[in-house]
Amino acid sequence: MQIAEPLQIAIDELSKLPSIGRKTAQRLAIHLLKSEIDSVEKLITALHNLKTKLRFCSRCFNISVAELCDICQNQKRDHSTICVVEEASDVIAIEKTNEYQGCYHILGGVLSPLSGIGPETLHIRELLKRFESEEIKEIILALNPDTEGEATSLYLAKLIKPLNVKVTRIARGIPIGGDLEFADEATIGRAVIGRINIE
Repeated sequence: MQIAEPLQIAIDELSKLPSIGRKTAQRLAIHLLKSEIDSVEKLITALHNLKTKLRFCSRCFNISVAELCDICQNQKRDHSTICVVEEASDVIAIEKTNEYQGCYHILGGVLSPLSGIGPETLHIRELLKRFESEEIKEIILALNPDTEGEATSLYLAKLIKPLNVKVTRIARGIPIGGDLEFADEATIGRAVIGRINIE
């Protein structure tokens, strides 16, 4: 069946988004076609503002409207503790917990030699440069517990430990509400190793 060209172009562009296949792109395009022009224009404006009004923080590479993000500008935050994450979405996830009051550094990915991502591709140099101007006491590595995340954590730990800074990683283990019998061996092993005292 021949699809009208504007619809086909919309499907092609939507399918370029991550996790959006051709069928989902087609459903989204048809949904937009059926929507009121006002709601479509709001979406267009939101996407335009996303590209024109947002930037990356010059210090930590978080999403920001100014040169420094709100977290880096906040004097109530603990600027001596830096949590290293892969992407800005990780900052959002950690901030939702209201448990962490330090600052961040976003690498922009993890080491993946097979994909051509080496140390020079990530914001590792910028992280090390922060030690020259900031009094950093602790680096928390909060990278995903996959092969690339583990390799990146080990690489960063080797670079940072000679600077006499405490290097920690977030705890890993059984999620709240999870059953031991359904957890894999690696998760249970990490939970046992990362056990804590009950006060």
